Parts: sequence; structure tokens; C-alpha cells
Amino acid sequence: MAQPLVKKDDDRDDEADYSPFLGIEKGAVLQEARVFNDPQLDPRRCSQVITKLLYLLNQGETFTKVEATEVFFAVTKLFQSKDIGLRRMVYVMIKELSPSADEVIIVTSSLMKDMTSKTDMYRANAIRVLCRITDGTLLTQIERYLKQAIVDKNPVVASAALVSGIHLLQTNPEIVKRWSNEVQEAVQSRAALVQFHALALLHQIRQNDRLAVNKLVSSLTKGSVRSPLAQCLLIRYTSQVIRESANNNQAGDRPFYDFLEGCLRHKAEMVIFEAARAITELNGVTSRELTPAITVLQLFLSSSKPVLRFAAVRTLNKVAMTHPMAVTNCNIDMESLISDQNRSIATLAITTLLKTGNESSVDRLMKQITNFMSDIADEFKIVVVEAIRSLCLKFPLKHRSLMNFLSNILREEGGFEYKKAIVDSIVILIRDIPEAKESGLLHLCEFIEDCEFTYLSTQILHFLGIEGPKTSDPSKYIRYIYNRVHLENATVRAGAVSTLAKFGAMVDTLKPRVFVLLRRCLFDNDDEVRDRATLYLNTLGGDGAVVETGEDVKEFLFGSLDIPLVNLENSLKNYEPSEEAFDINSVPKEVKTQPLAEKKAPGKKPTGLGAPPAGPPSTVDAYEKLLLSIPEFANFGKLFKSSAPVELTEAETEYAVNVVKHIFDGHVVFQYNCTNTIPEQLLENVTVIVDASEAEEFAEVASKPLRSLPYDSPGQTFVAFEKPEGVPAIGKFSNMLRFIVKEVDPSTGEAEDDGVEDEYQLEELEVVAADYMLKVGVSNFRNAWETMDADCERVDEYGLGPRESLAEAVNAVINLLGMQPCEGTEVVPNNSRSHTCLLSGVYIGNVKVLVRLQFGLDGPKDVAMKLAVRSEDEAVSDAIHEIVASG
Repeated sequence: MAQPLVKKDDDRDDEADYSPFLGIEKGAVLQEARVFNDPQLDPRRCSQVITKLLYLLNQGETFTKVEATEVFFAVTKLFQSKDIGLRRMVYVMIKELSPSADEVIIVTSSLMKDMTSKTDMYRANAIRVLCRITDGTLLTQIERYLKQAIVDKNPVVASAALVSGIHLLQTNPEIVKRWSNEVQEAVQSRAALVQFHALALLHQIRQNDRLAVNKLVSSLTKGSVRSPLAQCLLIRYTSQVIRESANNNQAGDRPFYDFLEGCLRHKAEMVIFEAARAITELNGVTSRELTPAITVLQLFLSSSKPVLRFAAVRTLNKVAMTHPMAVTNCNIDMESLISDQNRSIATLAITTLLKTGNESSVDRLMKQITNFMSDIADEFKIVVVEAIRSLCLKFPLKHRSLMNFLSNILREEGGFEYKKAIVDSIVILIRDIPEAKESGLLHLCEFIEDCEFTYLSTQILHFLGIEGPKTSDPSKYIRYIYNRVHLENATVRAGAVSTLAKFGAMVDTLKPRVFVLLRRCLFDNDDEVRDRATLYLNTLGGDGAVVETGEDVKEFLFGSLDIPLVNLENSLKNYEPSEEAFDINSVPKEVKTQPLAEKKAPGKKPTGLGAPPAGPPSTVDAYEKLLLSIPEFANFGKLFKSSAPVELTEAETEYAVNVVKHIFDGHVVFQYNCTNTIPEQLLENVTVIVDASEAEEFAEVASKPLRSLPYDSPGQTFVAFEKPEGVPAIGKFSNMLRFIVKEVDPSTGEAEDDGVEDEYQLEELEVVAADYMLKVGVSNFRNAWETMDADCERVDEYGLGPRESLAEAVNAVINLLGMQPCEGTEVVPNNSRSHTCLLSGVYIGNVKVLVRLQFGLDGPKDVAMKLAVRSEDEAVSDAIHEIVASG
């Protein structure tokens, strides 16, 4: 027998609890299960054995087919016992074992007998088990009993039938839909759970019929729902109807709002909260509509129940993102929650106050937060840090107190993610608030004195090398940097050497001092540190050699590497040492995304060059060599870009086709990668007929059909279009696959001589503006931006309309332009109301382009954007604005 649970005495608090299942083994429990076969059943012992079997099943223990069958048949013998507790365990065991179809028959008669029993507990559990283990055939036989159970006077039986209906709707929807009348009657039940389950089932039955859902909500909002749980469900369904009607109704009317507002006066707290939350989440909600909801949430803030306080403050936290002024009346109540024993409540209160507070309240909040930070976990601290960063950007005049606060918590104990969040926040404040630069850099220098994270130290040194030389007194940072050379690991020492060199290149008065320090680094015991010191001394002229021009040095140290590192790495790996030196200009500049997976039946091969080799250089080279080998395309010039494969067929269809768009200066070539998935067919003379009626600037000039396409053997057919040279022409193309199909004899593999011409409709294809942009990153965006000619800058503002979130707007613009995000700015922090995104790329004609996007929420959901473009050609800057304006 397993050891019983030992109750701990007050004076034995350090003694461990013992589990009743400690040390049980499957073999021993299966031996114990023989008690199910005893002539005189012991209900208590049988229940204990079933409990152990259920424990093993829930712990992931697997039973063989033979073991499961033996246990199942042994359990069915327990139906002869009249013990109610044991019978309930039998029901649970049968559900967990999930017997096969031939075994279900054995127990069906017993369950059907229980389903018509006079004992309500038997009836309810038998219904749940039967609906869990039976298939559609048996379900039709017991459907009459299930309909009766739905309207049964006993709420336990009715709820069991309704919950079973919810589960069965996933597997046998046609049968369940026939129960609508009975379910409708159950919605009027006085039993709270029955009404709740009935409403849930009725909505699921009608959910695909919007008019039926509207009628359901309209009838129930008149006051026939008594159950608080059902009322909460009804509020959610009402919110759904309001959202859908708002999309189709431009008149501004909001149906059912009065119902939601009326629920704020309900006697049940769960209903009040559900209604308040629903109102705050309405699209385009006004301040007048928000007021009653905010009022009840404010009352919940002072509730004695932690769950109500948490729910209220979390909802207000979300409202503060879009309507901060509406929440300000709750600030006094939320300040009292900063000392709440529940740290989740306290954290939400702090972050909400930071969003809604005014400039005069910042100092008071900082004092309260200082005492609060030591008591919460790192994940909560990160939320607070991000809120403080947003507050500092909102009130830049308060940067000194907020920066000091970040500096103080940076020196306290904490994990990597927490420290990284603080460092990132300080870096952002330095970049966006010029007055905070010098104090912020000093705070970072003080932090790396004791920083235990190599990654953070190297990132701070890199940032210091960019911003430090631009300050009024760069010399004060040299001591901190050189200390890293003596006191840190090799990785940080190497980073410190690079930072010293940048100070020497940018600040002439510091150059002699930097030379001395770099010469000392020549004696370091790490190769990387010595090599960097030697390289920088040679570059800066510190070894007496002829120094390059100052501009060359700055370009070497600060210039952006305009090729992706992954491409450089692959090119270096593929380079074979020879007399010819490695040419960095041969490295592809485009950031290649992972090609879309090919449509493949089991065992199907990749579709030709539609699934090119993994390395970016080989991909580009393979495409270019392939196109140059085709005489019709040989005079098109240099290939600018090849897109990722675009699927033109659904998965598992007769023919798998995708297309790669090859962009030249004056031409576009569509490469259709085709695979025949039918073994009994051979396709010949395969072509794609392209209709360019919706692409007026394109004219078809050449095509190359595919002579033969056997089963499971990829092939390509091409169609080329001429377009205005250097112009990013766009358009939509319809595609029809045309071929001659010949039957293949499966036994010999030979095709018939005669074939039949056939066609297969493909999806439409679009050439968009992003196809004319290469994704090319820069290592230092700010430096690249400042070196770009400001005369070619174009700035304008745009309204992007309603968006689900700021992140969705950012991704939409990135996809529209097809450019490479820089410095991780494509990621929008949670709860942000503004965001800056940096993009870089090369436009057709090999014109470098840099884009600075500034997003902000203008109202609840509307997003406004400021677009600044710099490029090597002012016409290209104008073109980027035209793309955004028309997109």
C-alpha cells in the first residue's frame, strides 16, 4: 500500500509532506486491479485502485493495448456494485481509458441503463461518458434521451446534456443542431448553470449565422437572463454584435450600448465588471461612453477582494493606453494600491499612474516607486522600467530625475533581462533627448565598472564609441574605457580597444593619449585584443606609418557595413584560397529570407530553383546563371533582385506551381516552378498564359515553355515582360497553366502517343513596389543618416487610419516598402503609444535609401506617421513618399 499523507505538527514544519502516490508502479497497480474480479466487491478498495490507475494515466504512463483492454473489462464488472461513490469512479475511468469501438459495445448497455435510471447522479454521469466514447451511429440511437435530458427538471442532468452537446458540436454538428428547440427552452431555465450552458450551446449552434446571433442577443437583452454567468456570456456576445455592426454601420449608431450600461447596475460583481470591460474595449469609444464604466471600476479599486482590485486596475491600465485623461480621476485610488500586498496589483497601479500622471506628479511617483521596486520580481520591474521610459519621452524636462532613478536601480541586484531593459531605456533617452546625453553616458560608464554581463558591457562600449566623442568633454570617458582593458574578459577588452580607437579618430586632442593606451594593449595575452590594437594603430598612424586621410579613417571605424553579415559569412565559407584575393564587392547585398516551403506530397522533391540552396550567395548566383543561359533573357543586363517563391496553387493539388519574380532595370521575368503530382500523367509543352490587362506598363516580350514535365520531376517555364527602364512599375497578372496531358501506363512507365490539351487556373500574381527594393542593412544607422546628403531628404506626415495596434501599423509599412529594419526597431514595446522605426535598403538603380518612421496613436485606434527619407537621389526620396501615399 502507498504511504498515507502525513500531517505535519506545528513543531515539525521542516518535515516534508508525503504523497499517497509515492513510489507506486504500474505493474503493482495492475496486480491490485484484480480486486475488480472478486465475488464480494470492496467499494473502498476498488475506488483506491481506480484512483491509482487515474494517477498513472495523468502522469503520462502508457498502457499497452492488452493492459488497457484487461483494465477496461475489469472496470465494467464494477457496474454490479450499487455503491454511488464507486460508480462515479467507474465513469471517470471509462472516460480516461477511451475504449475502442469494439470495446464500447460492451459497456454501452450499462451506460444506457444508467441514463434512464431514477438516480439523477447516474443519469448525468452516464450522459457525459456516452457522449465522450460513442460515435455518430450510436449517437442517433440515444438522441431522443439526450433531448429529454436537456429539458430535465434536475439541473445536474440538464447541464450534463448541454455540456455534452458543446463537445459533440465539434464532431457531429448536424445532430446537435437538431436540438435547437430544446436548447432554446433550456435558456429560460431558472437554474443558473443550466441557463449558462444552454446559452453557450445555442450561440455555438448559430455562430455562423450573423442574423440569427443578432436575433438571439436582441431577445435576451430584454431581461430574460437571470444567471450571472449567463449574463456575462450575453455581454460578450453583445460586444461581438456591436463590433460587427460598427464595421457595417457608418452612421455612428451603437446598438445595445444601453444594455451594457444597464449591466453596470447589476447586483452581481462579475456582471458589473464584464460590462465595464466590454464598454472600455468598444471600437472608437468616446469619453462620455467611458465615464460610467470608469466610475464602477474606480469603486472596485477600494474593494476588499483582491480579485476585484486586480481586475479593475488591469482594465484601467489598458484604458490608459488610449484614453489617459479618462483615468486621471482614479489616480488617488491607484496611489493607495502601490502598497498593496498583491505585487501584481501594485505593479499595474504604478504603470497606470505613470501613463496618466502629469509633469507635476513625476517626482512624487518616483519616491513611491523607489520603495516599491525592491519587493517585486524582475518581470514586474521590466514593466515599470518601460513605463518610466515612456514617461520620460512624454515629459523630457523631467529627464534628470528619471535618469537618476534608472541609474540607481541599474546598480541594484537583478537578472540579465532586467538590466538589459534599463540599459536599452537609457540608450533610447540619450538618443531622443539631447540634454540627457552626457549624464546618461556617465551612468552607463559607472554601470560597466561592476557589470557582470559581457553582452551588456560590449553593447555599452559600442554605443559609447558612437556618442562619447560628440560630447563637450570626451576625455572624461577614457578612464572608464581603459579600465575595461585591464579588468575584463577578452571579449570586453577587445570592445574597449575599438572604442578607444573611435575616440582617437574623432577627437584630435585625445589622439596622443589614445596612442599610448593602444600601444599598451599590444602586450595583451589575447590575440583578438592585440590584433585590434595593431590594426587601429596602423590605421590612425600611431606606429609612425603613413596615415590615411581623416575621412578614410572615419569611414573605416564608423562607416556602415552595407552588406549583411550572414551573406559575408557564407561568402567567406565558400571562398577557396587562390592567387585571386577575396573581393568583398562580390558579396550579395540583399538580406535573403528563408524561401517559402515547397508544396510537396509525401516524397515529393523540391520544385527546382523554387527551393534554392540555403546560402544566399549560391541562391543569387544560381538564379543569375540560369537566366543568362537562356538566350531570350541574355541581353536584359544585370539581375537586380529575385523574390522569394510565391505560391500559386493550394496544398496537395494536382499540380504544384510557385513563381519567382526576377527584377531587371527594364524587364521583369516570371519563373514558374512546376511539379506534376499525378503518377499516371505526363505533361508536355507546358506554358503559363499570362493576362497583363491590369498591368498597363508591362508588355510581354518573350516566353520559354517547358517541353516535358514527368511525375514528381520539377521543371521551369518562363515569361518575360518589358517595362519602362528604371521605373518601379506595378500591376496584377492572371495566370493560366496550359499543357498537353498524356496518359502513362503504370506497368511500363511509357506515355501514350496522343495527348489532350488542358488548362489549370492558377492564383493571381502581383508586382508591388517592394519588389524594387533590396533589403540591405546598415550597422550604424545614425552615422549613415548623417553622412547622407540632407538636400535629398523628403519629410511628410500621413494618417494610416484605424489599426488594431501600433505594431500592426509598423509591420504594414515595412512590408509595403520592402526595406530592412535596423537596430531591432521593427519590434514595438508593449503598451507604447509612439514608436520610431529605422529602415534601410537599395532601390532599383542601386540607389541607397534610408527611412526614419515615427508612429503615434492619434485617438483610440487611429495611427499617424511621420516619414523622413534620405537617399542618394532626390527622385528616389520622392518615389518612396509616392509609394506610401498610394499604398
